[in-house]
Amino acid sequence: MIDLRNLLRAHTGPLTRELLREPGHFGLGQLPIAVRPDATTSMVCGYCSTGCGLKIHLRDGEAVNLSPNTDYPVNLGMACPKGWEALSVLDAPDRATTPLLRNKQGQLSPVSWQQALGEFAPKFKTIQATHGPESVAFISTGQMVTEEMAFLGALSKFGMGMLHGDGNTRQCMATAVVAYKQAFGFDAPPYTYADFEASDVLVFIGANPCLAHPIMWERVMRNPHSPEIIVVDPRMTETAMNATLHLPAYPKSDQTLFYGIGNLLIENGWINNEYIAAHTSGFAEYAEFVKAFPLERVVQETGLSARQIERFAEAIHNGQRVSFWWTMGVNQSHQGVRTAQAIIDLALMTGNIGRPGTGANSITGQCNAMGSRLFSNTTNLLGGHDFGNQQHREKVAGVLGIQPRVIPDQPSWAYHEIMEGVLRGQIKGLWIICTNTAHSWINQNMARDILDRLDFLVVQDMYHTTETAQLADLVLPAAGWGEKDGTFINSERRIGVVKKVRKAPGLALSDFNIFRLIASAWGCGEMFAKWESPEAVFQILKELSRDMPCDITGIDDYAMLDRCGGVQWPWPERTDQSPVDAPVNTPLQERRLFADGRFYHADERAKFIVEAPRPLKERPSAAYPLLLLTGRGSASQWHTQTRTSKSAVLRKLYPEHAFVELNPLDARALGIRQNDQVSIASQRGEMRAAAFLTHNVQPGQVFVPMHYVGTNCLTDAVFDPYSKQPAYKACAVRVLPVGQMPGMSTTQLEPATEAPSNTSC
Repeated sequence: MIDLRNLLRAHTGPLTRELLREPGHFGLGQLPIAVRPDATTSMVCGYCSTGCGLKIHLRDGEAVNLSPNTDYPVNLGMACPKGWEALSVLDAPDRATTPLLRNKQGQLSPVSWQQALGEFAPKFKTIQATHGPESVAFISTGQMVTEEMAFLGALSKFGMGMLHGDGNTRQCMATAVVAYKQAFGFDAPPYTYADFEASDVLVFIGANPCLAHPIMWERVMRNPHSPEIIVVDPRMTETAMNATLHLPAYPKSDQTLFYGIGNLLIENGWINNEYIAAHTSGFAEYAEFVKAFPLERVVQETGLSARQIERFAEAIHNGQRVSFWWTMGVNQSHQGVRTAQAIIDLALMTGNIGRPGTGANSITGQCNAMGSRLFSNTTNLLGGHDFGNQQHREKVAGVLGIQPRVIPDQPSWAYHEIMEGVLRGQIKGLWIICTNTAHSWINQNMARDILDRLDFLVVQDMYHTTETAQLADLVLPAAGWGEKDGTFINSERRIGVVKKVRKAPGLALSDFNIFRLIASAWGCGEMFAKWESPEAVFQILKELSRDMPCDITGIDDYAMLDRCGGVQWPWPERTDQSPVDAPVNTPLQERRLFADGRFYHADERAKFIVEAPRPLKERPSAAYPLLLLTGRGSASQWHTQTRTSKSAVLRKLYPEHAFVELNPLDARALGIRQNDQVSIASQRGEMRAAAFLTHNVQPGQVFVPMHYVGTNCLTDAVFDPYSKQPAYKACAVRVLPVGQMPGMSTTQLEPATEAPSNTSC
């Protein structure tokens, strides 16, 4: 029997000052947190990757309100609706406040932490003893603080002997990671948000910052140069409505478009030969390859006019400071990596990188996706190291004081490979932390079936009502943003501080302290004796980053991050050998990478990388004549709405029930009127939604926001071969008025031509 009181005394540090109402049962909800004398404190927001600074207003040391931080270099006094409501969602009535264990009647019932840990460790150990150490895996998140991600990754792989664990950043950023690694030699977004204001040409590809990253769009609106704004997107998005040129290319034809633009730039001599010769490799092969993409082919495959394509090339040529920005419209694709690299190629060949207002710039999704990319210990070894590199394993082992043999010599399976491993019976136990797989994973009906096959499913979350928590055998109640300490790393590589300004409700604990308890229950607590607090772990992560491209050894502590308005990596420690002009930390710093033209490959050159475009796996047909597009539908909702739906204010800013955008021409052919209830079906499932007729979508295409639970009943489990990221954005569907027989639709609507020659499932 685990003595939880002793575990807590030994392994939770400051927590022991707040606990223990009765033997075997403890809670934090009834006891006040320490009173802080200051009336306000600052921290970064916990939603998207923008990483806005918020000023938290305190009463008796506890947060009662917030406002945007006017001094923070990211948002400069602005906040989106989600940021303004960040505190309110902590008070939701469905917070997970106690561990829940599924009983013999199949119901989740409250248990103590002692009982929960008494189930967790023995069940997973039994599975490993029976089926091997690789039979247990974890799926984590880009929403936890970096220190918690690192703790989870080290605990699971070094302490518990797991090989496989991935994060939900696989769903949003894996493509950009691989594209940067292959092109630059390291996962290194080169930009700073000041580039939004310094460009004279901004190109947005599959990105809608006006809605998805509104504070970034505010930075665009501050641009004093009357910039050309070019948007490549099948839909007339909010960003496209503000563009000087909208290019509604056929879905997933953008790789062809960028190769065609590259060919036009070369033919016209609109390239920077000096930069290419000094700082890149592979250009001759690239130039030969793109000859196969003359204007006529690009017109045919994208559906754009010749003049639109030529004007795009001319804008790039005429611009002095051209920046290229992409997000999920590129990343969530069957060929996302090569498309991202086709964008990078354009920046390299025109010398638009390393200077103010330039860059091939991937906008990250989640608040700490960058922290996950560098420090979660999933597909990368801690600190951006390589599991397959013996020297890297020895370095990490030395920093952590462990034996190199406990570090796996191969990376984890990706998210979909873990799910497939469950389907094949290779993985029997799964630990899901701070993500909602049963809502967000592609082809949701199959995803739920897969989760049902597990011998033991543990879900660790803020809320007990998520679709995934409702499938769990054990639910562990976790604290959320604002209820714990740590750091986030935003899209521009800026490390910012998160603080505990509220106490978690009931028996909920920070993920950090849950991991400490599990380490002790597992019997590997001594391995993490130095992991006493998030800030202690931050010091460990600093040392792990030493001499890596993401080196942050020059950051002293959390106080320095607070004082400087965050610090962008890299920030190495200054030494006696540092150049006399080496930078010194100052507030409001804005730094970009590759100003010296030196990249992270051994030859210090960036690589041109090309590959023939591949067709969509699932094209429209007679049975499913429309092409489904998905994406963000509102600035007021976030992903699966797990948190944002708890806010009454945010709910009022967004339709409660699902809707589908449908072109009026298609609606007329199907007999559908505005606001009619319709059925949307693919080969995998069906959902109901209200019809919203709009010319924002092209004929033959429909759009459904990703926030609704039914959307991923439709999406197809197709993955990029390099990043293994799901292709959420395009699959074939049919749309019918509710009550109409499916067979009737095929005579009413011809399938779209191939690129011009809260409802449950």
